[in-house]
Amino acid sequence: MKYIGRFAPSPTGLLHIGSLLTAVASYADARFHSGKWLLRMEDLDPPREMQGAADNILFTLEKFGFEWDGEVAYQSQRHAFYRDALDDLRVRNLVYPCDCSRKDWHEKARLGADGFVYNGACANKNIFRQPEKSPAWRVRVPDEVIEFDDEIVGHYAQNLAHDIGDFVLLRADGFWAYQLAVVVDDAAQGITHIVRGQDLLVSTPRQIYLQRCLNAPTPHYAHLPLLTNKLGQKWSKQTRADAIDVNQAAAQLRQVMSYLNIPTAPDTNQPHDLLNWTVANWQMTRVPKSAICTQQQP
Repeated sequence: MKYIGRFAPSPTGLLHIGSLLTAVASYADARFHSGKWLLRMEDLDPPREMQGAADNILFTLEKFGFEWDGEVAYQSQRHAFYRDALDDLRVRNLVYPCDCSRKDWHEKARLGADGFVYNGACANKNIFRQPEKSPAWRVRVPDEVIEFDDEIVGHYAQNLAHDIGDFVLLRADGFWAYQLAVVVDDAAQGITHIVRGQDLLVSTPRQIYLQRCLNAPTPHYAHLPLLTNKLGQKWSKQTRADAIDVNQAAAQLRQVMSYLNIPTAPDTNQPHDLLNWTVANWQMTRVPKSAICTQQQP
């Protein structure tokens, strides 16, 4: 099977050190296997997007020596494909409209694997309490275990009915949910391998279930350790992670290479050479399985 991987940043902010770790690892794994590395901009939530972030991300990746295959895919240009997928699920009664307010259903819900577990209040309703309001659309989940073997984490399993509940595919505000868009796009792009952060591990059973519903193949998964600060918080936009600096590209690449246990590279300041060294010395088995506490800057 031909290897097709991808890197899929969201333009809600600039690339930070955690983003760079994911970019380097996904790139190295794809190139090590003589595969393709695609770039997808997950720009599905305009209210949260940072003006100019998408262009800055592309500029930064180029300056850090990354070369992707084909044109950049933008989720904001793919709404029709998500609508087709939802319509397919509607025809088969696998989804239903939901007009519950978050406050209302949270009051009666219990905590699960990723927040509150939806209680199914709208699963069998025919009439909305608020007909003037556009509903969200939820997918019906089975009372069964969805499991897979992750290349880094190992075996992982969830009972979606117990741990997650029926989850949203189209939000009431009209924006598509990440879970649907990522499955539709991975299938359309022929993605065979997904290398991403462990913060998304909890989402993977939902995506595998949607893949089955849409008759899409399930890729191989490898969920990378998160980089955390001294408080144990994931480096992210929310924890004020600094943007990576194109003027410090070599130093920051070496920093990420050390986290991935890549042997020390020869003395060079050329980002492209450092990426080539990473590819040549790539071994997924060297990647740590648990979070890495680190100072952000080199």
